[in-house]
Amino acid sequence: MLFGRFLLDSLKPNRFYGNDGTRRLEPGSVGVLYMVLLIFLFLLQVVELSAQTGDIRAHDPVIIKQDSAYYVFCTGRGISIKRSPDLYHWEDIGRVFQEPPEWAVEAVEGFRGHIWAPDIFYLNGVYYLFYSISSFGKNTSCIGVATNKTLHPDDPDYQWIDHGKVVESVPNRDDWNAIDPNVVRDENGDVWMNFGSFWSGIKLVKLAPDLLKIETDPQEWYALARRARSAGIPDTQAGDGAIEAPFIINKNGYFYLFVSFDYCCRGVKSNYKIMVGRSESVTGPYLDREGKSLLDGGGTLVLAGDERWPGVGHNSVLLEEGNDWLVYHAYDAENEGRSALIIRELIWDEQGWPFVGEQVDIK
Repeated sequence: MLFGRFLLDSLKPNRFYGNDGTRRLEPGSVGVLYMVLLIFLFLLQVVELSAQTGDIRAHDPVIIKQDSAYYVFCTGRGISIKRSPDLYHWEDIGRVFQEPPEWAVEAVEGFRGHIWAPDIFYLNGVYYLFYSISSFGKNTSCIGVATNKTLHPDDPDYQWIDHGKVVESVPNRDDWNAIDPNVVRDENGDVWMNFGSFWSGIKLVKLAPDLLKIETDPQEWYALARRARSAGIPDTQAGDGAIEAPFIINKNGYFYLFVSFDYCCRGVKSNYKIMVGRSESVTGPYLDREGKSLLDGGGTLVLAGDERWPGVGHNSVLLEEGNDWLVYHAYDAENEGRSALIIRELIWDEQGWPFVGEQVDIK
């Protein structure tokens, strides 16, 4: 662009003649060149703008940082992976699974490898990737886990090892849905998995020390959040208590539970929004700013849609020294309602409640 501006300046009318008044170029021909260059620069700007925020496709993104690289894992065939050196410039670097896990094909009828809503968690030199296996609108669902020693694909130790099923929901047995996992460590060092979508809402279960299964000595389960479900809806149906995509962080003496209300996956008709509650204990109760329990449908609004992005949700949070980031997908009304990766600074008010800052200019 700087070079283009130099060319434009060099073709200004006062450059048509030499210092001695001798005409260098025909004004008409220079005018044509000037117009052509203007058109060229305009098209260049259009190309640059097309790479701005909204061009990076993603659904259900979760973010983590290893060394100087940021990684995002998303819903997709085999779980798609993106990498960035700076949160602004992103590249696709492949997927976790080249073939669908055999156990998942057997567990969920019709599953062919499109894996939902991953979560990534690091502990003691190992990265744990939790993921969802399901069918839309059903709670025949499972959460699985795979591990890796590194997230850098060029590292000799890079290898995803699948460990199979962690937890499963079964229709007519369970009134919850085993998808949308998120893993958090409490102040005692114990690790918990929260999850859920529709049905009776968000659940929390303690994981075993190896993080590959739930703790059974004893099992510890808690309900964290739910929305009202209309009476008379069969247990096999998701219902209208639209809450899902939990994500818990530990900050400033509180555990913050982020959830998504309302409906995703409808393009420009999506009305997803991000809500939050907090608790002094990872097991709850989680209350909103007004003191209402998330078990009673409470929740403080963090972010709702607008004309450009009608539905925003399924967020993760990255806590860094000096900056916190809210990472989520949004449906783009200027791109046929397709879902895009969005990153915004997460700021905290004097009472310790989060709100969003400027949107990162992703490319």
